[in-house]
Amino acid sequence: MSQIRANSSGRAAHRGGASRAGRRGGSRRRLTLLAAGAAVGALLLSACGGEEAGSASGDTKFVKGTGEITKVSAAKRTSVPDLSGPSVDGKDLKLSDYRGKIVVLNVWGSWCSPCRAEAPNLAKVARDTEGKDVQFVGINTRDLDKANAKAFERNYDIDYPSFYDPSGKLILKFPKNTLSPQAIPSTLILDREGKVAVRALKELSEKELRDALDPLIAAK
Repeated sequence: MSQIRANSSGRAAHRGGASRAGRRGGSRRRLTLLAAGAAVGALLLSACGGEEAGSASGDTKFVKGTGEITKVSAAKRTSVPDLSGPSVDGKDLKLSDYRGKIVVLNVWGSWCSPCRAEAPNLAKVARDTEGKDVQFVGINTRDLDKANAKAFERNYDIDYPSFYDPSGKLILKFPKNTLSPQAIPSTLILDREGKVAVRALKELSEKELRDALDPLIAAK
């Protein structure tokens, strides 16, 4: 009888130990998953550099910029990554195809209220400078439903192409500690060699955009 009790106690202890080990293993797996999720979230936020996370669910949150417009002298300009991928319209789009032109690269989302505010200014200046070797290109981000991005372009008469980048992968291609588009909205103006001449971490007025573009257009 004592032997049976001992065996029963041993089995109970074994089951208890296995159960505790299983719980510990499950906890470790959950912690690993949580840590991985937090790392991805931090990476996206650091890439956008804002104070408030954006959303593709139709609300008005946006990644807040610093309000700065930075202009870079020709000797200190650096190149941007050669972005490529599908456009909002489903066509292949490659940034280097516009080398030799001044490129206005604007990061936007249909859910972003400052993006909606500046869209008419971008569309107007894009039309006005079309014959001056200026090409506007957008990066649409965090719009999980492409239909929202297409509706945005129709509503604001945007004729120029935009990369469709719902996960923000293209934005993450910009190296750290460079003049990257760290907010939504943000705008980079590239010179004819594909180097950053101007960065705006803010919603741009028509005047601000023209003031940034005109010296580059004149410098042929």
